[in-house]
Amino acid sequence: MLQIERVKLTLDEPESTLRQKAAAVLRVPPENILDCRILRRAVDAREGVSLVYTLRVSVKNEKKVLSHCRNKAVSAVKETPYRLPEAVAAPSARPVVVGAGPAGLFCALVLARCGTPPILLERGQAVERRAADVERFWSGGALDENSNVQFGEGGAGAFSDGKLNTGTRDMRHRFILEALTAHGAPESILVDAKPHVGTDYLHRVLQSLRRELLSLGCDIRLGHRLEGLETEDGALRSLRVRGPEGPYTLPAQAAALALGNSARDTFEMLHANQVPLEPKPLAVGVRIEHRQADIDLAQYKALAGHPRLPAASYKLSCHLENGRGVFSFCVCPGGQVVAAASERARAVTNGMSLYARDGENCNGGLLVSVTPEDFPGTGPLAGIAFQRELEALAYAAGGGGFIAPAQRVEDFLQRRPSAGPGKVLPTYRPGVRWCNLWEVLPDWLCESLAQALPTLDRKVRGYADPDAVLTAVETRSSCPLRILRGEDSQSAVRGLYPCGEGAGYAGGILSAAADGVRTAEHILDMLRGENPT
Repeated sequence: MLQIERVKLTLDEPESTLRQKAAAVLRVPPENILDCRILRRAVDAREGVSLVYTLRVSVKNEKKVLSHCRNKAVSAVKETPYRLPEAVAAPSARPVVVGAGPAGLFCALVLARCGTPPILLERGQAVERRAADVERFWSGGALDENSNVQFGEGGAGAFSDGKLNTGTRDMRHRFILEALTAHGAPESILVDAKPHVGTDYLHRVLQSLRRELLSLGCDIRLGHRLEGLETEDGALRSLRVRGPEGPYTLPAQAAALALGNSARDTFEMLHANQVPLEPKPLAVGVRIEHRQADIDLAQYKALAGHPRLPAASYKLSCHLENGRGVFSFCVCPGGQVVAAASERARAVTNGMSLYARDGENCNGGLLVSVTPEDFPGTGPLAGIAFQRELEALAYAAGGGGFIAPAQRVEDFLQRRPSAGPGKVLPTYRPGVRWCNLWEVLPDWLCESLAQALPTLDRKVRGYADPDAVLTAVETRSSCPLRILRGEDSQSAVRGLYPCGEGAGYAGGILSAAADGVRTAEHILDMLRGENPT
């Protein structure tokens, strides 16, 4: 198999011409190409706009073709698909997976496919009920502290853009992408350089994935929250759980902790039970909204609006003289800013978009890096206190009811309150309260954002558009702590397997799912050692 990099098409050339392009690169007749498959597709808007492909090609006389081609864009590759570990006899006490986000679901999937279906505990609800709870909250109803944007089947990613890009290469990624498409995700995620599923498709995928887990024998317990641990000689013996019928004890010798980054009460419980934790850096800031048409124009110039081009996105960063980094995060083209609170009297924002990305606005996090030295106090839970303080300030500035404080960029840079929107209408529900964010957020945060905006505007023209809207506050970009684990993925409390974004070992849906797969492998290794065949 040969791989060809950087094969370009203009927007007027159909993908059916890729076979001919590959033949030209390899210097062979098109009929010698036995198979031509798209491995990766990207948009290159640096000089003009073109579509750039990586191809996997099967060709007659491969070795001869490769020796005569002499093109650095061509290389021989060997495909090594991910293979599930060997099946293990189910132990007397089932493994337990705590949390049904990406890490938990894929940990459970691998365990179940390998003959060891786990008990899956999730404090929130099934995605169908969860979607109704979230919609009611966004429409001005009460917050359900266990069924919201943060908690429930699918984790926080179930109300997001569903981005699946990652900066690492891991054979598990292809396995995860193929599993998602088998359960209804769009097949474009298999080839797009910046794949995304969208909230609408994610909800269908989650329901289908649940059906497979149940068919494999998983015991899925929704509305069940982990409340405590029982250990003996430094090893896990059981979990204390609260379900709809009340508290109970669940025997467990292996439990994957796929908690998500907002499980603050569970982190506090783990700390009280002397599970080793440590604080870690994170980033906080605001959501910034622009008109999608303006971002398209900035990125695609005269070709903005072309039917073959996706809604434009961006990835921006800068380093300030004060030592802080400022960067874009979780950009949602054609999406909306969402209320992502999970606690009373604390306002939190995030971004979401559907697969079509056809909304009026583009929004993204505009975040400032912080370190544990910025946290009030010390200790592994100090970052949680830091987040809560900012969220409480935003809630108070909104005047209650989870209304979020907002300001136009021009007014923010002039340090004057906004009286209302300009051409960019905020999408956040249940609504925004126009204000001066300098009177809401800490000076260091506002100063960092104000210094960064003109710099980032030079990278994407119009980023500091006077009418762009800043909505506060975004605090849940990552977990503020890490649950320490060893090379075998176990905590110092043997039998506890911290994994995913909430344990501090991932950042996003795909990397969290991959860490869940990796954790399942370690649990299977442990079970295989205790039950050798």
